Amino acid sequence: MITELGHFALILAALVACVQAVVPMIGAHKRWPGWMAVAEPAATAQFLLVLISFAALTHAFVTSDFSLRLVVMNSHSAKPMLYKISGVWGNHEGSMLLWVLILALFGALAAWFGGNLPPTLRARVLGVQAMVGVAFFAFILLTSNPFLRMAVPPFDGQDLNPLLQDPGLAFHPPFLYLGYVGLSICFSFAVAALIEGRVDAAWGRWVRPWTLLSWMFLTIGIALGSWWAYYELGWGGFWFWDPVENASFMPWLLAAALLHSAIVVEKREALKSWTILLAILAFGFSLMGTFIVRSGLLTSVHAFATDPERGVFILGILVTFTGGALTLFAARAGAMQAKGVFGIVSRESALVANNILLAVACFVVFVGTLWPLVAEMLFGRKLSVGAPFFNMAFTPFMVMLGLLLPIGAMLSWKRAKVDRVLRQLAPALGLAIAVAGLFWTIQTGRSLLGPVGLFLGTWLVAGAITDLLSRIGKSRDYSRLLRLPRADWGKAVAHAGLGITMAGIAGLMAWQQEDIRVAELNQPFELGNYEFELLGVERVRGPNYFSTMGEVAVRQDGAEIAHLYPEKRDYPVAKMPTTEAAIDYRFLRDIYVVIGDPQTGGGWTMRVYIKPLANWIWAGCILMAIGGILSLTDRRFRVAAGARKGAPAKGVPAE
Repeated sequence: MITELGHFALILAALVACVQAVVPMIGAHKRWPGWMAVAEPAATAQFLLVLISFAALTHAFVTSDFSLRLVVMNSHSAKPMLYKISGVWGNHEGSMLLWVLILALFGALAAWFGGNLPPTLRARVLGVQAMVGVAFFAFILLTSNPFLRMAVPPFDGQDLNPLLQDPGLAFHPPFLYLGYVGLSICFSFAVAALIEGRVDAAWGRWVRPWTLLSWMFLTIGIALGSWWAYYELGWGGFWFWDPVENASFMPWLLAAALLHSAIVVEKREALKSWTILLAILAFGFSLMGTFIVRSGLLTSVHAFATDPERGVFILGILVTFTGGALTLFAARAGAMQAKGVFGIVSRESALVANNILLAVACFVVFVGTLWPLVAEMLFGRKLSVGAPFFNMAFTPFMVMLGLLLPIGAMLSWKRAKVDRVLRQLAPALGLAIAVAGLFWTIQTGRSLLGPVGLFLGTWLVAGAITDLLSRIGKSRDYSRLLRLPRADWGKAVAHAGLGITMAGIAGLMAWQQEDIRVAELNQPFELGNYEFELLGVERVRGPNYFSTMGEVAVRQDGAEIAHLYPEKRDYPVAKMPTTEAAIDYRFLRDIYVVIGDPQTGGGWTMRVYIKPLANWIWAGCILMAIGGILSLTDRRFRVAAGARKGAPAKGVPAE
């Protein structure tokens, strides 16, 4: 009964979305207040109906209702409760229902918190959001229905993919989708502005919080996925330039560019066309990521589905919305003339350079991701584009971005004197050079990667601190720091987080040590400054798996500093093994141990890594997200730019 209720609620939500997509748009065109007012209750009703549908599916997983096909394919009665719940979105159909839920959520949020928006713009934003919703409702109901029943329910299910039975992967998809799908509201604002025919400072102020919210969730989602890959897959890496990893990284780059570009629109009413284009492309790349994951176009350990028919449907959604929006952009671009004039040396110019670097970096990732497919289709050649290409082609743009950020953040609007900014940043530059020199001396002639990464990290962190201190003036009244706008603190914390992540990546890649061997019981071996000894291996039974667990003692200078328990698990229902690395986390390094198979001559295959600064990668991501949260709590983001509730909006032309 509950399952049928969920299915019925999903159908009703699709019908409500159809109404929301049509009636407010007509009302906005005709200036009929009653018709425009339909958008808000429709958005709320759509969200509540999808929430009921999602709750019904979750109930089926929690109670192990094996009359539902999706539960049979992705759950098991012995599975821990956390993974029963995460199994709801650990598959194609359930994840699409989560997608639609978040899409409806952002539409409802725009309705609830969009009271200061002009009525016509609000109606059009919610109308465009509902149009996207209608397309995905059609996709899920026609090709990916999560509520299909089994004619003969089995006694138990086939279990969830063991790789997904992990806390990191339990929370990774919801956060990633909140970022991915959140960009839809930026897309809706862009299309609504194109229909209105005008973009002004108020529009820039309204779109910034939505962009920031999406970027923040996308940052957390990508970081969780990276952390999961690091400790779960047993390869010891944090990023593999996998096509699906790239599919989430490209919208992140464009969202970062959009966030900075919207600042210029708000402050100077410049870069209007470029900002609108970024909003369209950011969501377009989110749709492309969905297409890559679900079409079978590219293979990946992250892929949800390999059904070409579903892929064609998503490709149709991608072409329709992205192509339609770009066509509208081409028709309306002439009406979005910039008002603000600025010099070559100014904060505006620095933000333009920031946008160029992020956009070109995104293009590099895009080419590297899809080039193997293009080469096979056009030239009949099978190519593999891996980490060496991405590291060589992508890294220079990030280095230039890191060099530019502290300077650009301190330049004045309209016209600036770069020599004054450089004088203020001289201590930060000196500190960064000193840190790079120190590590160059310590590493005794290895590659430049480590020192350059530490230089950039120190430069960004020290630059962010210098930027904050410059705002207290010559009085050196440090209490003024507490009175600074939270957006200023958010910017500094996010930039410092980027610097810490850059330093962590460079340190890990430059100074990692690795040892692969057959380890004999009670026979110590050394790696770097550490001694390792395999003390024993035992068979352990988990809730729905069997584990081969090793016990490894780690010593430094003769003193025992850790006991690690690496595992190799076997899931009998799913018939799939997983590797569970054992990691000793410390501030400056991780010790990472993986146990493999027993050898015929005795002993066990074992891999040991020393990973310097590994935790800095995710600590930096956390700081970037905290910076986003601080900025979102700034009062200026909660008050619409120049718009009063119930008052006609500035800059909205009569039709």
